[in-house]
Amino acid sequence: MQHVATATDMTQEKVIDAKKAVPWIIFLIFFAVLNETVFNVSTPEIAKQYAITPTGVSWVLTTFIIFFGIGSVIYGRLSDIYSLKNLIVAGIVIYSAGSALGFLLQAWYPAVIFARAVQGAGASAIPALVMVVVARYFSPSDRGKVFGLLTSTVSFAIAVGPVVGGFISATFHWTYLFIIPLFTLISIPFFRQILPEEKRKEGSVDILGAVLVAFSVAGITVYLSFPHWYYLVASVVLFIWFVAHIRRAKEPFIEPALFRNRLLRGGLIVGFLIFCTVMGIMFVIPLMLATVNDLSTSTIGLILFPGAISAVVFGTIGGNLADKKGNNFVVYIGMGLLFVSLAAIALTVGQSPWLISAALLPTYVGFSFIQTALANRVSLTLELHETGVGMGLFNLISFISGAVGTALVAKLLDGGIMEFYTNPVLKTLKAVPYSNLLLIFAAIVVISGVVYKQIFGKKV
Repeated sequence: MQHVATATDMTQEKVIDAKKAVPWIIFLIFFAVLNETVFNVSTPEIAKQYAITPTGVSWVLTTFIIFFGIGSVIYGRLSDIYSLKNLIVAGIVIYSAGSALGFLLQAWYPAVIFARAVQGAGASAIPALVMVVVARYFSPSDRGKVFGLLTSTVSFAIAVGPVVGGFISATFHWTYLFIIPLFTLISIPFFRQILPEEKRKEGSVDILGAVLVAFSVAGITVYLSFPHWYYLVASVVLFIWFVAHIRRAKEPFIEPALFRNRLLRGGLIVGFLIFCTVMGIMFVIPLMLATVNDLSTSTIGLILFPGAISAVVFGTIGGNLADKKGNNFVVYIGMGLLFVSLAAIALTVGQSPWLISAALLPTYVGFSFIQTALANRVSLTLELHETGVGMGLFNLISFISGAVGTALVAKLLDGGIMEFYTNPVLKTLKAVPYSNLLLIFAAIVVISGVVYKQIFGKKV
């Protein structure tokens, strides 16, 4: 997922030592973002322990994503008003508290979900505020290098999460994944020492707008998992209320004028489709390997490891290509790789797991290309004064789409809907729903490419 800074248009108050700060910043952001995917390969084990369906276990991932996405935007706004030092420390403490709760209350599944929500609310502070720290307190000559390191760290953390999760789950138990974030507490003394004191600034946070967005997104996500009409109605009503509210608010959570930008709207639509697809893939592949190939969590982690490494390496290559060939070129290459990868996996479900591992490589590479170039392309559609809020909205959409994608995939697998077609090349009937789902993902990638072409036709 793309983590983008907001509130970068600030006066630099103090320059901090990059050599001392960068290692701690990388350490902190790695452990914050790692939790987005560290539970992925353990979902089969979690489902077995609590005797729940794919829909039920998807909430381990979906809950964290929802709270992380909403929190990222809220903390970005809070950083314009309150002390960065205090906000970062608060985020670390909340993140760690949620982790401790999850480990201590592991016997009760609802408590595990609650703990993931608290984790998401705390962890969301870290990437959002770290980006502001770099923009506010690093010298202009250091910022480019540091932002590049942060981008690579985020990509690596997201990609390597399933590998780390698989190893810990196999060696100890999946509940020990809750222990990982406690390491972030080590960084508190450093940030309290190096970051300057700040007085409260003028301004306010549109709490009502943030709450309305959060509950509207939660409502549609719950509806996808438990299709009762009242969840859908509640989500729609809250969204309508949100739209009416931001039209009247002096400092709205999301500026209504942004939605009149056709290019931004197009970028958000394409981003939603792609992020929804990729997060769905990240959720379904471990389940597929456990169900069809009967693999353990540790083996699943090894299967995903080559892709995790490729995402880091090719993320940098994608950025360089975007500078030389243009963002559109990189997006099209990424979508082509994603389509080929999904089609290949769909035709080889049930075959050697290492064949699946090889077929997954273009998925990771393609997504890293799209992630880098699409965010850059969207940023070019915004005026300077719109960049912070506009990219914050793009960031929010990426998280929301991840939550929706995970919940939707789980529901499709639960309902047996994906058994509508039996591909003759498949060796086992267990592979049928996964193969069909992957073919649908490939079709969505094609649709995304067509939409992107219609909106961003010329080379930029």
